[in-house]
Amino acid sequence: MQAAVADVPVMDASQLPSDERMGGKSSALPTQVISFAIGDDQYGVDIMAVREIKGWSEITHLPKQPEYVRGVLNLRGVIVPIIDLRCRFGQGLTEATALHIVIIVQIASRQVGLLADRVLDIVSFETNQIQAVPRVANGSRIGFLSGLVTIESGMIALIDLPNLLSLAAEEEAA
Repeated sequence: MQAAVADVPVMDASQLPSDERMGGKSSALPTQVISFAIGDDQYGVDIMAVREIKGWSEITHLPKQPEYVRGVLNLRGVIVPIIDLRCRFGQGLTEATALHIVIIVQIASRQVGLLADRVLDIVSFETNQIQAVPRVANGSRIGFLSGLVTIESGMIALIDLPNLLSLAAEEEAA
């Protein structure tokens, strides 16, 4: 059975209190993330960074890019690089099908597409529920995560979007 993937409307920032629009965290309001799956693992990105969620479509491949940069997508005149999160996290390339999704996020002044298996939910939690990622080994992959949140259905690893790209830039320069 195929699930229909549609563009998911995102709450307009003007609907939030002014301290949330400015990036500040209000202790009275919960943090919201879009949770999604890569295999059996759950990840989340801040809902305010999400611009759009689209179904997988063909992309243009570019030469001499890191393996996890699948190519680019022309999104209404904006060229958006697509990052394969499974590959970025060292779990191999995603065999993208029509059932996969691309989460378009805003990182600083650029838009980036994150390839994932499926969107799960919008999850709300208090910022004090975020736990630190255990530093068991000095692997660079752990730098992609900003924290962990336990919910009823399991645990969500929160992706540190700016670090996802800054580590990418460091690896490309090496």
